Amino acid sequence: MLELIAAAMVTAIATGVGAVPVFALGVPSRGLQAALLGSAAGAMAVAGVAGLLIPGIREGGAAPTLAGAVVGVVFMFAVRAEIDRAQIASTRDGRAAALVFIVLLAHSLPEGFAIGTAYASETAGLGAFVVAAIAIQNIPEGTSIAIPLAAAGASPTRQVVAAIASSIPQPIGAVIAYLAVDAIGGLLPFAFGFAGGAMIAVVLVQTGPDSARLSRPLAALGCVLGAAAMLALDVALEIPA
Repeated sequence: MLELIAAAMVTAIATGVGAVPVFALGVPSRGLQAALLGSAAGAMAVAGVAGLLIPGIREGGAAPTLAGAVVGVVFMFAVRAEIDRAQIASTRDGRAAALVFIVLLAHSLPEGFAIGTAYASETAGLGAFVVAAIAIQNIPEGTSIAIPLAAAGASPTRQVVAAIASSIPQPIGAVIAYLAVDAIGGLLPFAFGFAGGAMIAVVLVQTGPDSARLSRPLAALGCVLGAAAMLALDVALEIPA
């Protein structure tokens, strides 16, 4: 359990690392942001399929894994729609900021579920593989959080703390998923599917579109490099297919 919590905290710290270049070097160029987000999208897509959906099918068959994937995709699309609605409402009512915070927590939890599920499967190397993918995804996310804070005059410490805080649900989600899979027999393939579907949905509704809006060519290049890096890590860790 301590290893699981430590691994999940690595992903949260990675978000804080993403804030460092903003105050150390200034706001990154649009091209660099596009490449970073693109690499995150590629890494997350490969991790969602090779690190979650395929192991889920191997563990318990296609039906429960795909059912979980559908639920994960629907959940993330619903969360994204709620984030958009809450952000619009927050411009009219300051109390809506609480709603924005809540849905952002819900957005981050499934990534923790992915970590907990990977560790619960006890497949050699799978936990490290998923953690690496989420950490890669969290670095540009931390940059995105720090940029508006820097523009508002926030201190470097506040930028880093805010970035890390946005990913704190990931260790919480990891523990919840691990305990749930451990307690409920047969839940593992559904949990794999849910986490994999949620990760792929994040690529489709957030990371991919955000990177493409900044620069399509550099986003595509980053996506290819991110996917290639994760495939190389998959081979290096010898994760069963």
